Amino acid sequence: MNFIRNILNSRSKEDGNFFLQLIDILGFKPKSNLLYVKAFTHRSMNIRDKKGNPINYERLEFVGDAMLSSVIAFYLFEKVPHGDEGYLTKMRSKVVSREHLNELGKDLGLILLVKSRIPKSNFGDNIHGNLFEALVGAIYLDRGYKFCEKFIYNRVIKPYVDIETLEGKVISYKSLLIEWCQKEKNTFNYNVYEDTGNDELKHFSVKLSINDKVVSKARATSKKKAEEKASKRAFFAFQKQITKLI
Repeated sequence: MNFIRNILNSRSKEDGNFFLQLIDILGFKPKSNLLYVKAFTHRSMNIRDKKGNPINYERLEFVGDAMLSSVIAFYLFEKVPHGDEGYLTKMRSKVVSREHLNELGKDLGLILLVKSRIPKSNFGDNIHGNLFEALVGAIYLDRGYKFCEKFIYNRVIKPYVDIETLEGKVISYKSLLIEWCQKEKNTFNYNVYEDTGNDELKHFSVKLSINDKVVSKARATSKKKAEEKASKRAFFAFQKQITKLI
């Protein structure tokens, strides 16, 4: 736990820089430094407190996710008085989508603050969104709802939430395509198979069929990515029929 003590004492230039960068991101000075150290500690550090509880950002992610959903839900409720429950739920999902949270974390450069035994280059994109959620959770536990709401407004809503743009944004082409197929009573099938070829990384290929006719093909490093890629291609093939669902 040496690095925890070092950061909390802020004796070194590097440790002092952690809080200088943090304050620049937050816009205010933290009360509980330990919460923010946790928010940027990866589980690979394998650190525990005196009671044996792990010190990392994963539990803070849970709190941050709840706070983001709460603040965004209230904002949309006030901003779009004509929106019904289904509309508001869909719009909130677009704001707090994994893709969007990853984008937020990247824009803030949060990965530069993380402490890990794993090289930063080995992390996937989701680390950016995870850190953002953990940071929001730390803010709520440190300074309460109002500070958390203000941070989310300044860092999420004000720069990124545009109602008209969001209305046309697709979160998951696969979900949208399945919804359309079910509504129109079209049969669909994702035929996924391993397709490594000469690549060093394992790849998967997928053939997407609608009403027993192959409408798109795709290839990616995971089944999920391949299916989403094929769905996106199918979406553009049937865009006029599907667009009304967005």
